[in-house]
Amino acid sequence: MDKTWAQEIFEKLKIKLMAECERNKNSIPYIPENGRYKDLEKPEGIFWWTNGFWPGMLWQMYNATKEELFRKTAENIEVRLDSALESYEGLHHDVGFMWLHTSTANYRLTGNKDSRRRSLHAANLLAGRYNPAGKFIRAWNKDRTGWIIIDCMMNLPLLYWASKEIDDPRYRVIGMEHAYTSINHLLRADGSCNHIAVLSPLTGECQETPAGQGFASGSSWSRGQGWAMYGFALSYRHTGDHKFLDVAKRIAHYVIGNFAQNDWLPLVDFRSPAEPVKYDSTAAMISACGLLEITSHVGEYEKNLYTNAALKLLSTAEKNFADWNIETDGIIGKGTAAYHGKPHETQVPIIYGDYFFTEAILRILEKDFLIW
Repeated sequence: MDKTWAQEIFEKLKIKLMAECERNKNSIPYIPENGRYKDLEKPEGIFWWTNGFWPGMLWQMYNATKEELFRKTAENIEVRLDSALESYEGLHHDVGFMWLHTSTANYRLTGNKDSRRRSLHAANLLAGRYNPAGKFIRAWNKDRTGWIIIDCMMNLPLLYWASKEIDDPRYRVIGMEHAYTSINHLLRADGSCNHIAVLSPLTGECQETPAGQGFASGSSWSRGQGWAMYGFALSYRHTGDHKFLDVAKRIAHYVIGNFAQNDWLPLVDFRSPAEPVKYDSTAAMISACGLLEITSHVGEYEKNLYTNAALKLLSTAEKNFADWNIETDGIIGKGTAAYHGKPHETQVPIIYGDYFFTEAILRILEKDFLIW
C-alpha cells in the first residue's frame, strides 16, 4: 500500500515537474511569487545556498525516468554555477548543497569529467574552511570566524565523496572532526539541537548558542533537527562510525515524538509559543529523508518505527499542503525559512522542501540514487 501511494505521487511529480521544467529552463528558482518562480531572486544571486536543489531534483527525476529535459536543464544550471566558483568570495559552508546536487550528481550518473573537477574544487573550498584549533568548519563569512551551525552536517558528504574519489583521508578526517565537534556543542542530551554555537576560533571553547532561525536560544528549530538527524545518519553511512548512527537515532526519537504531538503537522519550532501557529513543511520533508536513511542501517524490527514515521510526515504534508496544479510553480506549501523571517519566506513553497519530498518518494519506490 505504501508503494502504491508513492507510485501515484510519482506520476503526479512527473507531470508537475515536466511543466515546471518547461517554464523554468533557464532559471534557478527559490520561492514562487504569485505562483511562478523567478530566477535568482535573492540579492546573493549565484551564491545563494539553495541553488543546487532544483537541479538536484531534476537529476533525481532523470535517474528515475531518463527524461532528457530533466538532464539538460540540470546541466545548464551546473554551468551557470561556474561563475560562483570563479568569483569565490560569496561562497561559504553550503558548497556541499550547491555542488553535490549539480556536479557530483552529474558525475555519478554520467561520468562527466568536468563535473568531477567542479566537485573537487568545491570540496577543497569546504575543506579550506576547517579550523584545526577548534576542529570545526566555520559557517558563513565576515565576522563569524568561530560560528558553527547544524546545517553544515549536510555538507559533509561532499568531503566524504572527495576522500574516496582521490583516495585522500584528509577530507574524511575533516568531516568526522566537524561532526564530533557538532555533537559536543550542538547536540543536547534529549536529542534536540542548537542551531548555532559560537566557538573561540583559537581554542574551540563554546561561548554562546544564539537563536538562529528558531524561536529563541534554547528552543528547538524543527528544520535544524532534520538537518542533524539526516546529517549524522549520512556521516555513519560514509564512515561506519556507530557514534554517528546512535546520535541520528537519538535525534529521530526526539523528532518523532514532537511531530506526533502535533498530528504530524510540522511546526517551525517545537518549543515556540502555541500562538501564532507557524508551520515549516520543509522540516518534515528533510526529516522524512533522514528517517528513511536510518532504515538502511538498522534491523528489520527497528525499520517499522522510522519508515512509518516518514510515511506519516510525507502523506500528511501531501494531503494538507500539496499543489498539483501544473500551471503554478512549487509543490509542497507551508514552508518557512525562519521563525522570525520575512513574510514572503513564511508559509510558502520553498525549493528544498520540494527536493526532499521528491527524494523521499523516489526512495520509497527504490528509484532514487545517492546524491549525498
